[in-house]
Amino acid sequence: MDGSVVTPRKSWIDGVKPYVEKAPLASFFLGTSSGFPFAMIASTLTTRLAQSDIEKSTITAFTLAFLVYNLKFLWAWIIDGVRLPVIGRLGQRVSWMLVAGVLVIAAVANLALVTPRPDDIMPTVIAAILVGLAGATYDIVIDAYRIEILKPYQLGVGSGMLQYGWRIGSVSAGALALVLAARVGWEAAYLACAAFALPAMITALLMGEPERHREPSERKGAAGALKAVYGPFVEFFQRRGALLVLLFVLLHKIGDTLANLVLRIMLDDLAYTNDEIALWDVGVGFWAFLAGIFVGGWLYAQIGLKRSVLLSLVLMGVSNFSFALLAGAGHSNAGLAATMAFENFASGIGSVTVVAYFSALTDLRFTAAQYALISAASSIVGRLLTGTTAGAMVEAMGYVNFYLLTTAAAAPGILLFWWMIRSGLADSSIGSAGTEGAGDARADGEVTPTEDRRPQRPPTQPAP
Repeated sequence: MDGSVVTPRKSWIDGVKPYVEKAPLASFFLGTSSGFPFAMIASTLTTRLAQSDIEKSTITAFTLAFLVYNLKFLWAWIIDGVRLPVIGRLGQRVSWMLVAGVLVIAAVANLALVTPRPDDIMPTVIAAILVGLAGATYDIVIDAYRIEILKPYQLGVGSGMLQYGWRIGSVSAGALALVLAARVGWEAAYLACAAFALPAMITALLMGEPERHREPSERKGAAGALKAVYGPFVEFFQRRGALLVLLFVLLHKIGDTLANLVLRIMLDDLAYTNDEIALWDVGVGFWAFLAGIFVGGWLYAQIGLKRSVLLSLVLMGVSNFSFALLAGAGHSNAGLAATMAFENFASGIGSVTVVAYFSALTDLRFTAAQYALISAASSIVGRLLTGTTAGAMVEAMGYVNFYLLTTAAAAPGILLFWWMIRSGLADSSIGSAGTEGAGDARADGEVTPTEDRRPQRPPTQPAP
């Protein structure tokens, strides 16, 4: 970044054009493969277990298989620091994409061939965990590849296209599994769904190794292996204000996570029927989320990263307040439709802009490890709180006060990011993924993601 003043886009059409560029389109296919393993161990497996007469308490315990997604930062450094023999000639990212894709196919096929039995459920448990491990590993590679093929000005649109792909991949795989299971059995259904791993593998082969990928300075020997483990953390915490940035990552989503966990319980207590929930929550919410994704990418391109992130944080806080209004109004289909439309629209915008910011925080030498750590940290506090206190808080204060509290819980993240913008920390915290190649975008008249107006230190240098 050279410190020159960046002018805004002149036309809304310029905000749409990145959606048809090669790298964002590739992100869509990456997302398709990222979403389907999650679907295979989520509602799809729940249905299969229920149809196999497995006890409800056992079925709900399978949610533990999702924990591996929160722990993926523990082995993400391998994707950055270990070069694969033979196939590694294709490039660090491409080779790992192929290997991770094969692991997902094998894990899903293994789950397909395991028959859930009430008297011997452990093989199914192990198979589900293996799908989670393979899927989380695939996510590590996909996120790193996505960040490195996108230029800084494309990070917002690319994040949106990834979200589109993830939703379509997970929904399509889940629906296909149900349709095929009713006709040819669960084994064939799962085997067919394993093909959803192919889009990301094919995309990597066609696109090749990302131009922005940077190799760690040292790979060989014990010293190189050790550096691959601690290097991503050392680099990040050498940046100015790294602890405040980490605090923002930890805090920004607490209110939103708390609010959404209790939502279905509140709807049940307000006497909404399953049909009403399916129509207004699932149906309206799905399309509103997709619309929010598009608008989020457009906002990122029009007003830049900082202002679009701040706006999305405010909208997500307001959406929590809308839950309080719904709780106070009682059973109202119009109220539910409006609340879910706004909530999902705001979440769609946030899923683009905030993910783009988190992507921009990474260093191109440690993309996989740093993004895995950031994405895990972004949800861990909220999940711990929801799992330990949300139900008790609702019982103690009621739904209206609970959702007012979640609205207030969104304020620290909003205020902290506003201060980060005012102090320049939002700019100086950006890693090379958010700056390297920004000059190419500016030459084409694009807005750089941070709209920087002053010289900065190189992101890989510690501040004095």
